[in-house]
Formats: sequence, C-alpha cells, structure tokens
Amino acid sequence: MAIIDHEAELEKAGANVTGRFSSLMYFIRSYPLGAIGALIVLVFVLTAVFADFITAFDPTTTDSTASLAKPGGVHPLGADFMGRDMWSRIVYGARISLIVGIGSAALGSFFGVIIGLATGYIGGWFDLIMQRVIDIMQALPLLVMALLMAAALGPSLINTVIAISIPLIPQTARVIRANTLALREMPFIEASKAVGMSEWRIAVQHILPNTLAPLIVLGTAKLGSAILTEASLSFLGLGIPEPHPSWGRMLSESAAEYMRTAPWLVIFPGIAISLVVFGTNLLGDALRDILDPRQRA
Repeated sequence: MAIIDHEAELEKAGANVTGRFSSLMYFIRSYPLGAIGALIVLVFVLTAVFADFITAFDPTTTDSTASLAKPGGVHPLGADFMGRDMWSRIVYGARISLIVGIGSAALGSFFGVIIGLATGYIGGWFDLIMQRVIDIMQALPLLVMALLMAAALGPSLINTVIAISIPLIPQTARVIRANTLALREMPFIEASKAVGMSEWRIAVQHILPNTLAPLIVLGTAKLGSAILTEASLSFLGLGIPEPHPSWGRMLSESAAEYMRTAPWLVIFPGIAISLVVFGTNLLGDALRDILDPRQRA
C-alpha cells in the first residue's frame, strides 16, 4: 500500500511539473515580449543575489594605477576615474536598484491598498477628505514629489525608499478604491452581510483578494518607475550616498567631465538602467494582458 501511495505521489508531482512547463511554454508563445521582459528581470535579480560570486573586485576599492582604464583585460567594462572596477559597480548597483525599486513599490502599494480599501468601503466624509489629500499628492509629478521628500529626509538608502514610496501611494489607492466601490455592491458581499460577517472581515477576506490582480499589474509597472526615480535622485545627489554603488550616481559623476574622454563610464550604467526599466515595463504589460479579461479580448 505504501508503494502504491508513493507511486501516486510521484505521478502527481510529475503532472504538476508538466503542467507548469506547459503554462510556461504557453506564456512564452502567447506573450513573447512579456517573456523577454521576465528574462531581463530574472537576469538582474540573479545578478543582484549572486553579486558576491560574479565579481572579482570590491565596488568601493580604489586603485590609482587603474584610473580610467579602458574596457578589457582585468576590467572588462573599464574603470572609473578613481580606479574602481565598473563591472563590479554595475553588478552591485543592480542590488541597490532592486532593493530601492522593490522596497518602494511594496511600501507604496501597502499603504495605497490600506487607503484605497478603507476609503472605498467606508465612504462618506472619510472618503471625501482622503480623496482631496490624494488629489493634492497627485498634483505634483512623481519625480518632483520624490525630490521634495528626498531633500527633506536626506540622502540614505532607507530615506530614498521612503521618498520614492510616498508618491506611489495615490495611484495605488485610486485603483484599489475603484475596485472596492464596484465590489462592495456585488451579491456575494450582500450575502456576507446577511449571514452576520463583520465589516472588517468582509473587507479583508472578500474584497481585498479580488483586488490583487490589478495590484500585481500596477506594482510591476511601478517597479520600473521606482528604479528610474532612484537613478534620477542619485544623479542629482539626493539618492543613494557614497560609498554605495548607484547607477544614477555613476552617471552624475561621469556625464559632464568624462563623456568624451571615457564614454564607457556613462554608456554601461545607462544601458543597465534602460534594460531593467524596459524589462519591467514589458513584464507589466504582459501581466496586464493575462490578468485583465478585457485586454485578452
């Protein structure tokens, strides 16, 4: 009997693997651009996770003998004006960018979900006041609001995450509120009230899970915006401070003075920023098409 159960478990595991592989192949065939975006994001995630194993130099170690070394040899992407290896700085910069991007998107989505769920479900004067506050926050563009917050908080990793997450709250709150307003009139919500479920339990167990699909799409799209905003803040000197390697700060240090004499100092960080934002946008578009039936139609 134990052997039969064991064989059944193996067959079930094999069926699960086959089903996941089929789903993956369907995703690749149906959404090739989304698959390319997912591959780009995966490469950067793996690069950030295994940065310690794929670089031979410390990104903060200076070497005057290698100052402005051209790409090739021991420095495949060259070295900056302080002799720091560009490959190591770009690899570790991926870790910084993903930490800031994912942290900002997650923090902004978290508070946006709370505000949107509360305003959409409670309604009344609370909804009216909160929507006016959100209108004020949305009056300023993302970068301008992030600049104000970063200038007020000061340059640091945690402050950069907070500064970028706050401007991301309004759009998430608006999307969740719109879904909540539609869901709270559905028959299953009325049935839940009829059986005596509390308002809090209805909001958390029934309304919130049904808002996850647009939240996933919005969070993926905001990830690219957060990474680009971090690069902009670091370029202006308000983002990640030294000695942390940041793609935006690499551009800030090199763009004006070394663009002609050492263009690799600008080209490679610029390519890294463009690729990761491009990948997240492609992945976000594919997730939108998958999770939104109207887009599939």
